[in-house]
Amino acid sequence: MSGLAAATTILNVTATYSATTPNSQIYKQLDLFGDVLERVRSDYVEKPDDEKLIETAINGMLSGLDPHSAYLNAKHFQDMQVQTRGEFGGLGIEVTMEKGVVKVVAPIDDTPAANAGIRSNDLITHLDDKSIVGLTLTEAVERMRGPVNTELKLTVVREGLEDPIDIKIKRAVIRINAIKARVESDGEIGYVKVTTFNEKTHTNLVKAVQKIEKEHAGMLKGYIIDLRNNPGGLLDQAVAVSDDLLDKGAIVLTKGRNLQETQRSQARVGDITGGKKLVVLINGGSASASEIVAGAIQDHDRGTIVGTRSFGKGSVQTIIPLGGQGALRLTTARYYTPSGRSIQAKGIDPDIIVEQETPEEIKKREKRAPRGEANLRGHLTAEGDEEEKSGSSTFVPKTKEEDRQLQYAIALLLGKETEIKGVRQEDAEKARKAAEKDKAEEKAK
Repeated sequence: MSGLAAATTILNVTATYSATTPNSQIYKQLDLFGDVLERVRSDYVEKPDDEKLIETAINGMLSGLDPHSAYLNAKHFQDMQVQTRGEFGGLGIEVTMEKGVVKVVAPIDDTPAANAGIRSNDLITHLDDKSIVGLTLTEAVERMRGPVNTELKLTVVREGLEDPIDIKIKRAVIRINAIKARVESDGEIGYVKVTTFNEKTHTNLVKAVQKIEKEHAGMLKGYIIDLRNNPGGLLDQAVAVSDDLLDKGAIVLTKGRNLQETQRSQARVGDITGGKKLVVLINGGSASASEIVAGAIQDHDRGTIVGTRSFGKGSVQTIIPLGGQGALRLTTARYYTPSGRSIQAKGIDPDIIVEQETPEEIKKREKRAPRGEANLRGHLTAEGDEEEKSGSSTFVPKTKEEDRQLQYAIALLLGKETEIKGVRQEDAEKARKAAEKDKAEEKAK
């Protein structure tokens, strides 16, 4: 598969729903739908495909709810199950839909798309010279799939270029390695990059930390957990990863309309790092499951959150199988951090703000197309009178020497007070203390 809709948290649950409703008005509306369907089938200029008509109608209904609800036909449902196992065929890009065209969230490292030069925020308008305007995201992704070693030409509109460019990419088997680990500062710091939350994330994280602990025993002062540009994934994996790094306390609370969608997850005794210091890196591309982990660590003061404001996706999607007819991906709950915070359309503010030195071309692009859940059309609004906030930059320099956020994290764990341009620790701490004060006052009422 060529990509996933950005920032999607998936909770695998099978549910049964009643076909009856006390509201008789819905039946009148269904009669109207039936009348329109029959008129289209009988009078449209060309004979339509009945299955496609119904599928399009269902997708239209779900897209009107929020950006993350969708219908998955049987093939797409199967593809999604393959993706969550961490291996799929395609180009290697995470995508979303914006104004009728496919927008690249991020190319996946070491994949054909990344190697061919696809960039975040590229707009894909044509595939093999055929326009994708008017297609749903699922249909566009389907066209990007194909047999391994076959070539696909993407027509891309890129900020800063007057004319569209064509990029040819050869499809390949995409294997997502959810965890990439190494050591920094001569073995004093363990660095773990979490790229996604698939079925292998928790297991691979444990293996990576065990390997670092074994090879650098007695030297380690702490760990950097890099969640930057991680679009999310499976909810149970976000809970498991949080549990890996916490020794006790709540991890996340999900609340839906139905009792079965309201759950609280608790951490079990045992921290795979042995209680060592943690710094968690986030930015505007850290979404959903990433925000659950960052929020749990922040609320328990288990580590220091460094970077810029996260994406702000505070909802959970349930996958509801529909027999042999695919599945429904439906937003069924909001989630809350251990202290009761909803980050929907607001994101998580880091404890220490560290901004990257961003190239002017990218600054202009991000200013024209700001990121974040709050900027998605039809998003769930923030609760109550809470202010919605846009996401932040997703730019991460290619070299670690130029990566201010990483360099600050290393300095922090080593106990070295290093002046790094772009750090606004005082502002972040003031904002967090104000939020904590508001929460305390609300509980006291």
